[in-house]
Amino acid sequence: MSSSAFGFLITFISLCIVPRYAQGLTRHYEFNIKMQNVTRLCHTKSMVTVNGKFPGPRVVAREGDRLVIKVTNQISNNITIHWHGIRQLRSGWADGPAYITQCPIQTGQSYVYNFTVVGQRGTLWWHAHLSWLRSTVYGPLIILPKHNVPYPFKKPYKEVPVIFGEWFNDDPEAIIRQALKTGGGPNVSDAYTINGLPGPLYNCSAEDTFKLKVKPGKTYLLRIINAALNDELFFSIANHTLTVVETDAIYVKPFGTDTILITPGQTTNVLLKTKPNFPGAAFFMTARPYFTGQGTFDNSSVAGILEYEFPSLHLKNLPLFKPTLPPLNDTSFAMNFTKKLRSLASPQFPANVPKKVDKHFFFTIGLGTNPCDQKNQTCQGPNGTKFAASVNNISFTLPTTALLQAHFFGKSNGVYSPDFPINPFHWFNYTGNPPNNTMVRNGTTKVMVLPFNTSVELVLQDTSILGAESHPLHLHGFNFFIVGQGFGNYDPQNDPKNFNLVDPIERNTVGVPSGGWVAIRFLADNPGVWFMHCHLEVHTSWGLKMAWLVLDGKLPNQKLLPPPADLPKC
Repeated sequence: MSSSAFGFLITFISLCIVPRYAQGLTRHYEFNIKMQNVTRLCHTKSMVTVNGKFPGPRVVAREGDRLVIKVTNQISNNITIHWHGIRQLRSGWADGPAYITQCPIQTGQSYVYNFTVVGQRGTLWWHAHLSWLRSTVYGPLIILPKHNVPYPFKKPYKEVPVIFGEWFNDDPEAIIRQALKTGGGPNVSDAYTINGLPGPLYNCSAEDTFKLKVKPGKTYLLRIINAALNDELFFSIANHTLTVVETDAIYVKPFGTDTILITPGQTTNVLLKTKPNFPGAAFFMTARPYFTGQGTFDNSSVAGILEYEFPSLHLKNLPLFKPTLPPLNDTSFAMNFTKKLRSLASPQFPANVPKKVDKHFFFTIGLGTNPCDQKNQTCQGPNGTKFAASVNNISFTLPTTALLQAHFFGKSNGVYSPDFPINPFHWFNYTGNPPNNTMVRNGTTKVMVLPFNTSVELVLQDTSILGAESHPLHLHGFNFFIVGQGFGNYDPQNDPKNFNLVDPIERNTVGVPSGGWVAIRFLADNPGVWFMHCHLEVHTSWGLKMAWLVLDGKLPNQKLLPPPADLPKC
């Protein structure tokens, strides 16, 4: 045999024996959207679930895997599913927000979400993305590193998802429908939950408590997800230190803390190192809201219990220690905690923050008002109006045709206009005395158009029109770098001098400080239509949302893929 033929044979054999996992697997899941009776707080109700589970099933993949998830709708409501934090590179048809990238899945219909996990690993999550259905339709999306690729920290003994949610005795869909009709604020939840369980601090709930059983001298990785509808949360475990190692599926420079702050939409991975010996006690794992607004909110606490296993002892009535959490409106803690978050910025995990900016944008976000729907009607919002919310004073109106479909098929007329403003129509003292006119603008859906590969700097400025308030903003289709933040009004002359362009944290959801601003940068390298909205669901319902349209690039791998054949129709 010639040397060239022998070489070809060796190469062929090598390709044949390459482990299948090296190329990424295709993992199939089936989500059946169905009603299920669930009991919490001694209250049983029929509610929307995936496969009858609350919270929903865990989706697990590795970086480089393809996920094929068939969603079948067996309820009377329309529904979509969003894979929160997945970049969806060129696969925007699988992103999920209703009337943005797809029409909803109607009763009796199915849709297959088909996407590949590219360059991501860590804790994300999935949830319904239409009205308030995500109050019960959510679950973890865990992306493991590729085989034989270690974590940039010591391998934990065990990994545990910890998902915060909210429980409503009433139907959340009825709650938001009533609020939008009257113009007032919606009723708040009856309890917070950890992994679907309210815990012992609520009446009739002692048996529905999440218990984390641990062994002494071990390190546990807690994959923490805030799936609550409307509340940012503090979280702490009594007498234990948490080491933050990842946020929004991005590794960070590790740091220790007694308490974390996590907004709706965000994820945080922490290492919990247990005590070296059996401590003779149990420990509350407690979360309570961080709230800076003017309205009502669920001012309660949820607790799980950290229990140490000790095989030779069967002790009852152990002392139960409780953590001390910050005050509910502790904005200084919130700012200090977020400033500790830094990207690894290592050769293996670089912080590729755009140094050169092609387009600068300044968006104001906050609450406002709309007039009542009928003349001589008095609504339950401020001064007889209806609550509203806006970006640059534009309250977003969902179209009746999905924006991505209208764009792809060249039928945008009457669906959207490409003229979202790059800054507010009227300048004012955003965090000072509010203006007399609190009305927002409504009308045709507007989008912000970006050429492919545009580098963007966006400043998000909170306003005090109806009171300063923290807003967790989520951007679909991208991660972004948080290069700066502060209180008061953004100063375009002086604030950029302090921007961090070395190791800024990279996220998909950012908490805009109450009475302050945050500056983010990202590269528009993903063609499609991408939603950006507040992850406080009540604010999204009032219109605090907008959309970006990123045009195709010139090369084939810079263009949006064609839509799947089973794409739902409006």
